[in-house]
Amino acid sequence: MSPWCPRRQLAVSCGVISEDLGNVAPRLDEVRHRIASAAARAGRGPEEVRLIAVSKGKPAEAIRAAYAAGQRDFGENYAQELVEKAEALADLDGLVWHAIGQLQRNKAKLVARVAHVVQSVDREELAVELDRRAAALNRTLDVLIEVNVGGEASKGGCASGDFAPLLAAIARCAHLRPIGLMTIAPFLEDPNDVAPFFAQLRALRDAHGGRAVLPELSMGMSHDFEAAIAEGATWIRVGTAIFGARG
Repeated sequence: MSPWCPRRQLAVSCGVISEDLGNVAPRLDEVRHRIASAAARAGRGPEEVRLIAVSKGKPAEAIRAAYAAGQRDFGENYAQELVEKAEALADLDGLVWHAIGQLQRNKAKLVARVAHVVQSVDREELAVELDRRAAALNRTLDVLIEVNVGGEASKGGCASGDFAPLLAAIARCAHLRPIGLMTIAPFLEDPNDVAPFFAQLRALRDAHGGRAVLPELSMGMSHDFEAAIAEGATWIRVGTAIFGARG
């Protein structure tokens, strides 16, 4: 099977797999070990943290290698890439696809077809469109509200002050199920310095019903997921530490 080639070609040549696929399983094991260690330091069990392997820009064979090593949750940033990979890997049972990138309304139809979770809902218009598309497919989508805790203009996510009305709007969508919050924290050299941003997301969740209402906190990536686990992350999104650097 030839490798999947992304439309946004990030220094990867079609027809050539630059990654050493043999490294995927040991890297995945190392990430799991880091998760277990971070959870133990926080007085938590490793089963409390769900790993989403971010496969953006990676070939289908890399996902197959991770799948063979027991990974089932995968995150994609681009709607078209998500659809193409889901179709290419339709023979794999139990895959759970997470849409994690900024999403335009005109891509909602694509995402509603294949995603099990949309982690980047950040405005009412997008929620309404996803609901409409999911209804047409007789599907219900789990969604997370993305919050821009760092206030960075370069990143998506609603402001903390807009969270409550957005949550209320999603609650009115019959084919969306709000299950938590997501954030992309600012990149800081010392990952421990990011902890206050993760704590802010947790506090926002706790102010709106807590875990009983919104059980999931998706926060932390390859650079800082241990700090996120310490602050209560239930989902972490890890790409580079599993698949290697892109491009």
